[in-house]
Amino acid sequence: MAANGLAVKTNESLGFVDLSIKPQILHCSRMIMSKPLVVVNFKTYSSASGEAAEHLFQAMERFSEGPATLVAAVSAFDLNTLSAASSSVEVWSQHLDPVGLGGFTGWLEPQTARSRGAQGTLINHAEHKVSIEHVANLLEMLPEGFPVCACAADVEEAKALAKLGPTYIAVEPPELIGGDISVTSADPAIVSDTVAAVKAVNPAVRVLCGAGVKNGTDVATALELGAEGVLLASGVTKASDVDAVLNDLIAYL
Repeated sequence: MAANGLAVKTNESLGFVDLSIKPQILHCSRMIMSKPLVVVNFKTYSSASGEAAEHLFQAMERFSEGPATLVAAVSAFDLNTLSAASSSVEVWSQHLDPVGLGGFTGWLEPQTARSRGAQGTLINHAEHKVSIEHVANLLEMLPEGFPVCACAADVEEAKALAKLGPTYIAVEPPELIGGDISVTSADPAIVSDTVAAVKAVNPAVRVLCGAGVKNGTDVATALELGAEGVLLASGVTKASDVDAVLNDLIAYL
């Protein structure tokens, strides 16, 4: 049991969390972000897995010295390969579990993920939801300075996550994920309201937005609404001309 009331799962025990603890600040305080963040979630698309992931990552590297900080959230199977190929693009895991080394078949253990190249992680994505305790336990066991982007479906979930102090919170209405209409046009209020709510809870947490984000206008609008970057997937990973899409995403920054 950690001193602040959090427990981490080990081979011998399962951990639980005391949600009365004060908001955490370790993960949200260490980064000075001078450029907007563009996080591309590779998911398990055939166009963003294995050898195809390497080609997509190379395209991102070609734009990595531009006006945005680029992040690739990749499959655990591709972490080591893409991390070795990285010069500027950050490589994140798509998910991690709050477990240690031991008998945890099928879980994604953080220490090994980091040793294989993970420089940050997503957690609680709409396609891989976890409990608030899972997020809290994970934050507790990760080292200070390791970026964590916790995904939220709405303002209330974002507020609950903000109390834990992840580096980022990405608000993504699940009904818009993978669609052709960006959250910035379909529901701009959820972006601005999430920014206000998160900053009221923990001013150090940075807010991203996602769901349907596909072009530079969407990115520019997200920033106008108060977000500090975007999380997107199919707009890049399924594009027929990835370079053109990446160029457009940063065109108005």
